[in-house]
Amino acid sequence: MTTPSPVDAPDPTSAPPIRWGIVGVGWMADQFANGVNSFTGSTVHAVSSRSLEKARAFAASHSVAKAYGSVAELAADPDVDVIHIASPHSDHLANALEAIAAGKNVLVEKPICRNASEARVLIDAARAANVFVMEAMWTRYLPHMVELKRVIADGEIGEIVALSADHGQAFPFVPGSRWWEPSLAGGALLDLGIYPVAFAHDILGVPDFIAAAGQKTVTNVDGQVSMILGYGGTTQASLQTTLWAQTPTVAAISGTLGRIEIAGPFYRESSFRVIRADGVREFPYTGVANGYAYEAAEVARRITAGEKQSPAMTPEMTLEVMATLDEVRRQIGLTYPGE
Repeated sequence: MTTPSPVDAPDPTSAPPIRWGIVGVGWMADQFANGVNSFTGSTVHAVSSRSLEKARAFAASHSVAKAYGSVAELAADPDVDVIHIASPHSDHLANALEAIAAGKNVLVEKPICRNASEARVLIDAARAANVFVMEAMWTRYLPHMVELKRVIADGEIGEIVALSADHGQAFPFVPGSRWWEPSLAGGALLDLGIYPVAFAHDILGVPDFIAAAGQKTVTNVDGQVSMILGYGGTTQASLQTTLWAQTPTVAAISGTLGRIEIAGPFYRESSFRVIRADGVREFPYTGVANGYAYEAAEVARRITAGEKQSPAMTPEMTLEVMATLDEVRRQIGLTYPGE
C-alpha cells in the first residue's frame, strides 16, 4: 500500500492560456468547454464531430471559432495547442492516434481506451511523437481530493484499513445508446465504475488481489459490478457500480485513528469531514463551480512548461487502473466487439 502525496490545486484562472480543440459534442464536451471558457484563461478554439451540423451548433453555443466535420481537419488546425478527446470510449484510440500523428497534445476522456493494451498503444504513440498525453481523471485535481490526501499524508487518520466508494446512475434503457451498446464499450464499469476504481488507486495504489462479481444487461454489457480490492495484509477497498439505480455516490476512508467521509457525489466538486475520537473537522468545498477547470488548468501548465505528462495522473497510473478494470472484466466475463 502506498501513501498518497499531496499536490496543489491552484486557482485555475492562474494557469497560462492555451487553445483547445474538442473531439465530440456530447455532455462531457459541453461540461469541459464550459469549464475552460468560464474558469480558465484558455479558450476552446475548435470542435469536431462526424456531423458538421452538430459541430457548428456546439461552436455557436460555446463561442468556438472553428467547427469541423472530422478529427483530421481539427488536428490540422495550427491554432490548436491540445485536443480533448470526448468521443465514445470505443473511438478514443483511433481519435487520439489521429491527433497525435498530427503532432497534437492530447487529453483523453476516461477510460482512456477500452483496455490496457489499447492504452499502451496510445501512450507509446504519444511518447514517440513527443507530445503531452493524459487521461482526463479530473477528480484527482479537485480541491477536496487534494486536501484529503494532505490529511492522510499528515497521519490524521492513521494507517488505512478500509476504503469504500460507489457510483450508480439510473440511466433510461435506450438500445444503441453509449451506456447500453457493446460496440461503444458501454456498461457501468468503464463509464461509472472507473471513478471508484481510480479513487482507490489514488489512495491505495495497485491492489494485490481483485475479486469481482457482475450482472449483465439484456444488451450484454455490465449492468452492475461489485469489487473487493486487497492491499497487503490489513487493507481492503469495497467498490460498487450500477446502471440500474441512483446510488449515494459517496466515499469513505477508515484508518486506525479515524475516518474521512466524502459527501456525494464524491468524484465531483464536494466536501468531506474528518472524524476522530477527539472531534470532527469539516472541510467545505472552496473551489470554482466547474471542476473540469482544474484539470484543464493542469494541462495548460504542463504543456506551457514543456512537460509531457502530469504527476497526479501519469501514463503509468493510467495503465495500472486499466489493468484493474481488465481483470474485473475478465472475472465477470465481459468483452467488447473487436477486442
